[in-house]
Amino acid sequence: MATHADTTAALAALLADPTRAGVCLALADGRAWTATELCRHTGVGASTMSAHLGRLVGGGVLVERRQGRHRYVALADPEIAGLVEALAARAAPGAAVAPTLRAHRAQDALARGRTCYDHLAGALGCAVAEAMVRRGLLTADLGVGEEGRAWFAELGAPLPERGRRPLARGCLDWTERRRHLAGAAGAVLCAHVFAVGWCERVGSSRAVRLTAAGRAGLGEALGGVDVSSGGEASAV
Repeated sequence: MATHADTTAALAALLADPTRAGVCLALADGRAWTATELCRHTGVGASTMSAHLGRLVGGGVLVERRQGRHRYVALADPEIAGLVEALAARAAPGAAVAPTLRAHRAQDALARGRTCYDHLAGALGCAVAEAMVRRGLLTADLGVGEEGRAWFAELGAPLPERGRRPLARGCLDWTERRRHLAGAAGAVLCAHVFAVGWCERVGSSRAVRLTAAGRAGLGEALGGVDVSSGGEASAV
């Protein structure tokens, strides 16, 4: 019978390969990707990718979805996404140097703002979380109280009363080394800013940016706080 140590070691082994780690980091945008897209992203061939995906699906890290003739894969759940983000945060992101100008720009865009599975991350996500703490909408450990629930409801994005997923938790950001808001509350907020046009994706990557409407709307919702630079939240 496999012990807890055995299953932990097996999971670590799945993520220890650079290609499989790259797949998981790509899928941390919360979307489902095809094997062909992941081949282009990681630079490996189709047969190699198929073998890696088979191991990740078999190990419970990824789930497979089929639509017609197409096969898609996605991270199995938010907890796996949080694990991938936490591992990346421990990997000293400043040590990696982008090999080309295009890669450097893509890296910068991800650092400014991105999705981490289904919530906002990067400098933007951290700035929003800090602004919410300062307004008393979140506790210091990024929990949600009654005032925070009321704020979400007024925003038109009410929080669920209960669920298997934690309502709110802090997720250590791998580029900022600060925490952004995860959990159900982070997912609700992320979905809302996209739905109302306050955020938009940058190309096909998981990088995101505030729109002009987002700078005004989110700033007003946060009591006049400017988070558009993605840095430390500041009053305007």
